[in-house]
Amino acid sequence: MTALLIVGHGTRALEGAAQFRAFVRRVGVRAAARADVPVEAVSGGFIELSSPPLREAVAQLVAGGVRDVVAVPLILLAAGHAKGDIPAALARERGRHPGLRVRYARPLGVHPVLLELLRERLAASVLPRPDAVLLVGRGTTDPDANAELHRAARLLWETTRQSGIELVEPAFVSLASPSVQEGLERLRRLGARRVTVLPYFLFAGVLPDRIVEHSARGARSLGLEVAVAGLLGDDDALADLVLDRFAEAVAGPVAVNCDACVYRIAMPGFESRVGAAQRPHDHPDDPARHGHHHDHGLHDHGLHDHDDHSLDRDHSVDHGHGPERSHVPGHGGRAGDEHVRDAGAGSPAGGAEKQGRDSPVVGHAGPASVR
Repeated sequence: MTALLIVGHGTRALEGAAQFRAFVRRVGVRAAARADVPVEAVSGGFIELSSPPLREAVAQLVAGGVRDVVAVPLILLAAGHAKGDIPAALARERGRHPGLRVRYARPLGVHPVLLELLRERLAASVLPRPDAVLLVGRGTTDPDANAELHRAARLLWETTRQSGIELVEPAFVSLASPSVQEGLERLRRLGARRVTVLPYFLFAGVLPDRIVEHSARGARSLGLEVAVAGLLGDDDALADLVLDRFAEAVAGPVAVNCDACVYRIAMPGFESRVGAAQRPHDHPDDPARHGHHHDHGLHDHGLHDHDDHSLDRDHSVDHGHGPERSHVPGHGGRAGDEHVRDAGAGSPAGGAEKQGRDSPVVGHAGPASVR
């Protein structure tokens, strides 16, 4: 049998880390109840900032006799973490445990399960009958990942317009535009006056707190009534999606779409990234805690292959690959690539206002309020 390793990014928010750990336990319970997905064991760890670190999660599995692992990245939109940092961390663990087979599943992405969770959070918002929805993701310097949020916004609009919501627009809380403020301003110019801001985040962390702050600021400056909906959170449907990603990887090679990947295709404005050196950003779970220093030899592991995402093959790929060659960890985009140093546990999420699934009131700004 094969064990499931759930990999999160990590967060400085204790609430977010606790939510991730609770979710790992939920997945274990769901796995025990699903005869169609045999799982040897379920564990979870972070690549940085939070406990347990990935190193400990893998060591625990190996100590229990596990020799075959499928790692599922708990990442909504695949940018630098999913394409580079997590595969590189898994490469390091395979080096630490000779004979351990490691395969890499697809990120969560834009999936009907997640769209349904978004609709549920929208329905639970304290702002009844909004004119418009602003779907807010984290933002990255990867145009392909940013485009996925636009896709999610369109699919959400297609499946909610019958309920009277005329506008669903995407926005980002960091690194990409439009910002939350710009998104709200666009909706106001399109005639909206009551807006539900819908975070595309899983658990508590820094960035969704920033969404609340920016939404309040936008409500005050633009004269809008704005409510921030709850996060996707710890949910049975999300747990089942993780198990489905696991089963998919166990069944055979997992293919992903690389047609718009800037590390393979010379897209205008991103030509310098084709064939760029693959350098994961940081491995704080490593006892050496070497920060951004990367001369430790890890990068000879060519684990991230966009043809089948199999990490169980012993191969090395030249990091200076051209557009016709398969990927290896890192994908090149470093300096600031999706790093606001706290992404929330797993995929980024927010917490200081204790945002939950019931869309509580998060602040007031006079006549133009954020609820």
